[in-house]
Amino acid sequence: MDQAEQDLREQTEALIEPGEIELRGLIVRTDVPNSEEPELNRVTLEIGDAISEHATTDADTYVYSGTDDPEFGLNQHQGRTIEGEEFVWECQQLLRDGTFDVVFYYEDSADTEAILTDLQEEGYDVEDVESP
Repeated sequence: MDQAEQDLREQTEALIEPGEIELRGLIVRTDVPNSEEPELNRVTLEIGDAISEHATTDADTYVYSGTDDPEFGLNQHQGRTIEGEEFVWECQQLLRDGTFDVVFYYEDSADTEAILTDLQEEGYDVEDVESP
């Protein structure tokens, strides 16, 4: 693993350090360039849907985006339940070497093996990151 990959993994681990809820992380490497924002949004939604499908909540979810809130980063998105506005997942889209890596984190109670299987079957290059 090169230094840039190690740095990304360490940053992801820092995001999921134990707090109020136990979190799990995913690093999804894409070949989506900065010029293809609609494709990046599609990828983000597809991955978020896979996480929501295997989360411990049965509630319907929606995506809350940085463009909706001045306190959120522009490339930051969050899956929330429609009723109760509960956290399901969050991600940050990071432009690195001309393409995007997307870091997701979600409650560790979700079925991570099922999430990984679904994403790998869809062809995603995904790395599981457990809390340190």
